[in-house]
Amino acid sequence: MKFISLKALSRLLLASCLVFTSHFALAEAKIPYEESAKQQVINLNNSTLDQLVTLKGIGQKKAEAILAYREQVGAFKSVDDLIKVKGIGEKVLMANKSRLRI
Repeated sequence: MKFISLKALSRLLLASCLVFTSHFALAEAKIPYEESAKQQVINLNNSTLDQLVTLKGIGQKKAEAILAYREQVGAFKSVDDLIKVKGIGEKVLMANKSRLRI
């Protein structure tokens, strides 16, 4: 029966710790990027669908409604005009007001 030396066992333990903790470090690196996308300031008059869906309470359909409103009515004159879009209420406006610009 072979025995593993203490030195070899230490190396094996260190290597396994490095392998498993590197996955956690990579996972943590993704969070700030995702958070920065959620904190990005959005211009209502030239934002894309992908940008609009990062807003709180705005999914695909509401983002499409914002784009349709902008196409039909024209440029937003105020951030508060967002409430004129069907499906957008005061709650959604207030949740996103700090991220919205004209």
